[in-house]
Amino acid sequence: MAVKKLSKEKLGEALGELSKFRLIAPAKSDDVVVFKQIGDAGEAFLGYGNSTVPPKKFAFPQTETLFRFVVGNPELNEKNVEEEGTTVIFGLRPCDARAMAIVDKLFSWDFEDPYYLKRRELTTLVGMACVEPPSVNCFCASVGGNPFGTEGLDMLLTDMGDYYLVQELTDKGKKLAETLSAQLEDAAADDEKKAEQMALDAKGKIRRSIDTAGIPEKLPDLWENELWKKVSAACLGCGICTYLCPTCHCFDIQDEVEEMGEGRRCRMWDSCMFGEYTVHASGHNPRPTRKERTRNRINHKYSYYPEHFEVIACVGCGRCINLCPVNIDILDILDQVVDAS
Repeated sequence: MAVKKLSKEKLGEALGELSKFRLIAPAKSDDVVVFKQIGDAGEAFLGYGNSTVPPKKFAFPQTETLFRFVVGNPELNEKNVEEEGTTVIFGLRPCDARAMAIVDKLFSWDFEDPYYLKRRELTTLVGMACVEPPSVNCFCASVGGNPFGTEGLDMLLTDMGDYYLVQELTDKGKKLAETLSAQLEDAAADDEKKAEQMALDAKGKIRRSIDTAGIPEKLPDLWENELWKKVSAACLGCGICTYLCPTCHCFDIQDEVEEMGEGRRCRMWDSCMFGEYTVHASGHNPRPTRKERTRNRINHKYSYYPEHFEVIACVGCGRCINLCPVNIDILDILDQVVDAS
């Protein structure tokens, strides 16, 4: 695939060209950075570390109507995801793109989710390499990622100072480069080597790490271990660790009847850290306390997912550490797993 460059002077022009699609980009919202649909190139804010909320909602909306119905009428008015049009998510970090590739495995596993998969098919991911770690708690390299990683991406941009190095990675990326042909220029012969060195330097700047070797195999033997009570003692059960996690994908489905007998079946994010999540119709709850729920969260990411999909369901973005109101640290938990006997 070709390597081009995009002058920063032409960034606005390029985003304007991409606005013919549903263009999603990082933008400031009060004191945080979020991904949102932009209509003006000036709204994009690329000088960010990482967004507070990952851009997963553009593939897996927080609340989504699956179909509408009228009580007593067997005909369903199904949602047509194609009406949302082609989407370009511009400037996301490699960890968030890799998270989508990991979640793709779940939504195309035993049942192919038509809503999620169609939306993914219509979405092109343009990543922004992490020249500097977005936060002190990044640990992507410990879980198979890379600050310059390309998994899940269609195009990767690297900030080279006055311009971005633009690497086409897939046919979608190539098609997008064709759309931007008036803004892209040929890259210098040594740009790729410069970027390779920057990637090595960026990996060396990551401060936190965990050796995950053996953790997936060890976790089942720690089911009744006292560590779960200890590491969950401070948990408030707020669920922020799961809502801000780019790989968490739990959801609930509800039927809501509205006025005049019309209604909808909708899907909305849920969290395995909520007590109601596993309550049975009988009232029994197999995860009655935060101890069981914390144990499930860690096992899901580091044992169940690797068992089914041969990949850890954590990309090391560090959001769950950065934003936990009581400073629960998943790396500390994993250290205790490693040390437990």
